[in-house]
Amino acid sequence: MTMRLDAIDVSQRAGARQILQKLSLSIEPGELVAIAGGSGAGKTTLLKILAGLQPPSGGEVSHHLAGRRGIGYVPQDDIIHLEMPLRRTLRYAARLRLPEGTSVAEADRVVEETMKDLDLADRAEVPVRSLSGGQRKRASIAVELLTRPSLFFLDEPTSGLDPATAADVMRLLRGLSERGVTVVLTTHEPAGIDRCDRVIFLARDGRLAFSGSPVDARRYFGVNDLTEVYDILADSHPPATWAPRLPARPGPVPTPAPDIKGPNLFRQWWLLTRRNVDVLGRNRLTLAVLLGSPVLVTAMMATLFRRGAFEAGGGDVGPAQIVFWIAFDGFFFGLTYGLLQIVGEIEVFRRERVAGLSVGAYVASKVAALLPVLAVVSAVLLLVLRGLGRLPAVGWHVYAWMFLTMLVEATSALALGLLASAAVHNAAQAALALPMLCFPQVLFGGAIVPVDKMAAPGRLLSLGLSNRHAFQALGRDLHLARFTNTLPAMSAYRETFSGGTGGSLIALGSFAVALTLATAWVLDRRSAVMSPG
Repeated sequence: MTMRLDAIDVSQRAGARQILQKLSLSIEPGELVAIAGGSGAGKTTLLKILAGLQPPSGGEVSHHLAGRRGIGYVPQDDIIHLEMPLRRTLRYAARLRLPEGTSVAEADRVVEETMKDLDLADRAEVPVRSLSGGQRKRASIAVELLTRPSLFFLDEPTSGLDPATAADVMRLLRGLSERGVTVVLTTHEPAGIDRCDRVIFLARDGRLAFSGSPVDARRYFGVNDLTEVYDILADSHPPATWAPRLPARPGPVPTPAPDIKGPNLFRQWWLLTRRNVDVLGRNRLTLAVLLGSPVLVTAMMATLFRRGAFEAGGGDVGPAQIVFWIAFDGFFFGLTYGLLQIVGEIEVFRRERVAGLSVGAYVASKVAALLPVLAVVSAVLLLVLRGLGRLPAVGWHVYAWMFLTMLVEATSALALGLLASAAVHNAAQAALALPMLCFPQVLFGGAIVPVDKMAAPGRLLSLGLSNRHAFQALGRDLHLARFTNTLPAMSAYRETFSGGTGGSLIALGSFAVALTLATAWVLDRRSAVMSPG
């Protein structure tokens, strides 16, 4: 179904700066439209407003679509998972985007047709990372074309491409418009404008300087080469000199196209979980961190502590320190696994959010993909330390409770890592967050200074730290209270290890739930999209 796009008195302000002045325009079904102008003229801002990704400060935009699934948006950067082969990447995208009830065979057929249409069939098994610049751009376009959108928006689709490749991309977009798709793109390169039905020139203050055919643009500005228009718009003429060229208001509003529902929440969660595991398995650096850090930490624990610390007369403060660092290991593994999970693909998430992805399904898939890894790491750590004599030979039911405590704490730390990953803006900030999040867990965890011996503010702060609760629970599982009467150095922990573990487990579980919900809230705020009108 073809759709017209209407913008009425649209303006945009950022603080005291007016990015877009009040402008109105209509884009007809099947038109190929270029938004052009100098740097800072507001091209990308206008494109995002028209696409429904950014609300205008004033005015309104109408797509006449009941939902977002008839809209495709390709950002300037090629935002797509780089680790997987192209065919696999597109299959995940298709199953996440195509209507509910689409069979696997039908989704795969759409993928094959799309690759063929974009001349990518012979690159299907090549990792996206290894594609050329032009092929990667077409792959990014292919992701959006899987759903056969009626409105297709692209931000600088030819940026960074050589002239021949840029011409190929413009021919591709011309072909889409001839099939009835309304295509709107931004560009700072005049070369491809002549392939468009309409060009919208923005003056340097965000005013609509011209809207019409490229032929009429030459006549209007009195030039032979559209490159000269950029010079005219940048010269000393006041931007208001160029009055809008589209006085006509939008015509009758068409009947909105019916909304087409995508996969349900469970289906999205399952697909995202599978994709997360797939991506993790193909990223060697991530695998090295996931598998190498537990090995290194376990080796350090075995080197630091001697055998027999839990035997009568076998140690002094050793039992408390061993248990504390086991608790911290669970926290550290969960935190580090979560810290880079979202920030490294936030733009991919935003793009998929536009296509209808559920924030809850996305966050839950991150937890589901990493939880088995944390379970294995926790179990191996406990088993190895027991086998090396660093933990006592008590009943396996005790180790089952210790494993549960470690896993719940690691899950809460994973949720904290995901929250931090969702809140920061780049990997460097995530790396800086690691020591800031770890240090309080060590200082106020109850091993350096027992909780009941802390100053009142410290005791209050420790209530919100997972390591404090995990340390207490693990110590109570191992009945460390018995050492508080026989070892002078352990007497300070008498209050720490008295009582049961239920309260600590409830606290850890509450942290995990609250931090997971907070992660979803932050992501929702960072990726909010408008509902089409």
